[in-house]
Amino acid sequence: MTAAKTNERPGTRATLRGYQMSASKARVVLNLIRGEDVTTAMEILSGTTREAADVIAKVLASAVANAVNNDAMAAEELYVSAAFADEGITMKRFSPRARGRAGKIFKRSTHITVIVSRMDEERLELMRNARSAQATASRSRRVASSRHRADQTASVNKREATREAAADAEAAQAELDAAADQAVLETATPEVAADAEAVVEEGTTPTSDYDDETPSPEDAPDATTDEDVDQHEQVVSEDTTEETN
Repeated sequence: MTAAKTNERPGTRATLRGYQMSASKARVVLNLIRGEDVTTAMEILSGTTREAADVIAKVLASAVANAVNNDAMAAEELYVSAAFADEGITMKRFSPRARGRAGKIFKRSTHITVIVSRMDEERLELMRNARSAQATASRSRRVASSRHRADQTASVNKREATREAAADAEAAQAELDAAADQAVLETATPEVAADAEAVVEEGTTPTSDYDDETPSPEDAPDATTDEDVDQHEQVVSEDTTEETN
């Protein structure tokens, strides 16, 4: 059984004729989208970095528009039933080479054709189930992500509340300590109260009556000098001389 001719294949088509590109380069990209649904084919073409991908995407969009407007089909029910690239005219040019020779240059062109058709009921049912499962999984991921963010926010709020409670407790304890110190100052004698106030205000220990700069007799340095020692020795020697006489 022979296959149907390219111009007799069923479906809605769009053709780009005489594009300046070799047919082999276009066929590499067409092989990626053949048999895929329209949405998947567009995603594949948008992620392909070849020059032919942009051109084929425009041809595919034209074929989908023809099917929707001319044949009253739904765009989400279409798939790429056929996609092929035929060789167009080839312009021959020459470039000068050494020793009077000439090099051949072939400027090739191609005719790109994309045909879209409606998927059968079985495939449509599978596609709908797959999309439904994908939507459910996406919704589950969004819900899980929202719950995770909510848990994180609650944890942060709890830590902040704990920190604020600790700060309030420290402030209350400081107030109680200040009130206790004030009560002690009110019940103490005037001298003790004045010393305590000095300690609270200046942060230093109070000085007593004995903390003066006058050194004690034990710590006082010896006031005798070498001249006093010499005079004392001279007096002693004179006394001994008189006694001997």
